[in-house]
Amino acid sequence: MTTALFYLFSIFLLGSALFVVLNRHPVYSVVMLVFSFANLAGIYFLLEAYFIGILQVLVYAGAIMVLFLFVVMLLNVSPERPRARWVPLDRWWFGAVALVFVISLGALLVRGVGQLPSARSEVPDGFGGITQIAEALFSRYLLPFETAALLLTVALVGTVFLAKRKI
Repeated sequence: MTTALFYLFSIFLLGSALFVVLNRHPVYSVVMLVFSFANLAGIYFLLEAYFIGILQVLVYAGAIMVLFLFVVMLLNVSPERPRARWVPLDRWWFGAVALVFVISLGALLVRGVGQLPSARSEVPDGFGGITQIAEALFSRYLLPFETAALLLTVALVGTVFLAKRKI
């Protein structure tokens, strides 16, 4: 049952992530990003990292996505006009790179399947717990945490400045 749920969450996660990248309308992309965050939280719950799963839902799917929606709505992005002519050969290299990546990833997975350790034996006690996350966040990763907060603040101020209408 757990394996089937993992594959279901993974398929939905990959599909929604592709929809985020390939969709041209930013509001739909943000909504699908919320869906992908929810699927990632489901995978965390399957790994029995309940605290990280709850943080994924509250912080990313809640607060960060509200910020993204605020920025998208503030920019008032209009839908793109249809192109006069679409040339499928102008982006053939993207498909080639993606195909090479998928084939190499598949080869690595097939070759390394026999060498993978058991997932249950490798997970330390307290994985995903509040104490371990707090110790890591406020000791080793304090600078990246503060930098991410500063970058989000600067992005929000820059968006408000760009969207401000001149009177």
